[in-house]
Amino acid sequence: MEEARVAVVIEDEEDIRSLLSTVLAQAGFEVHGAANGADGVELVRAHRPLVTTLDVNMPGIDGFETAKRIRAISSTYIVMLSARTEEIDALQGLEAGADDYVAKPFRPRELRARIDAMLRRPRHVALPEDEPGDASLSSNGSWLEHHGLRLNAATHLVTVDGHDVELTRSEFDILADLLMAGRRVRAKSDLAIMLRGDQYAVNDFVSDSDARAIEVHMANLRRKLGESPSNPRWIETVRGVGYRLTA
Repeated sequence: MEEARVAVVIEDEEDIRSLLSTVLAQAGFEVHGAANGADGVELVRAHRPLVTTLDVNMPGIDGFETAKRIRAISSTYIVMLSARTEEIDALQGLEAGADDYVAKPFRPRELRARIDAMLRRPRHVALPEDEPGDASLSSNGSWLEHHGLRLNAATHLVTVDGHDVELTRSEFDILADLLMAGRRVRAKSDLAIMLRGDQYAVNDFVSDSDARAIEVHMANLRRKLGESPSNPRWIETVRGVGYRLTA
């Protein structure tokens, strides 16, 4: 079932909330707005949005805590916006469950482009016919499996030894990409470009911050899977390059 184009804007400054709502409405979203984190979480619970924008500095619970609460109930794309431009703030946002971190002031056209890029991320997994990976596909073609780890692209489900694992969209996409690649190494730059939805773009520049964000997503993914980086069951680090499935 295709997800409805619903968005939630959580922003305490009314003029910015109005601007964000306008940008998203022009992109075809039905938009609901909240002035604080607690109300925003309830809007996410009620409307099940595809995209949620979230300010960091708000009265009451801040954006980082709000992101954690949203992530506990929803797989919505979370775009965090903040006047804080330090890399540590962006990393903290990603660790809280955000899919992207945008600095204020932002350009509406750039924000829309970044949201469009997230929505272009591949949701259906298929192994290349001429270069198969080492993960096995089950007979129904929907599941990718590797050492008791199973991922279903169609239903967005991940299980480990029969137990469900809740992942953010970014974590899910990284895991799906690695399962498709099998024993082929996926560089951090490859994964960053994949998350941006820019696989076919001319500009493939990847910053140090982009690479660091992949490391944060990977750390969160491994923690949720219950995997030790020093003795990996599923994903091994190729030092100085990237990641690949274990043998």
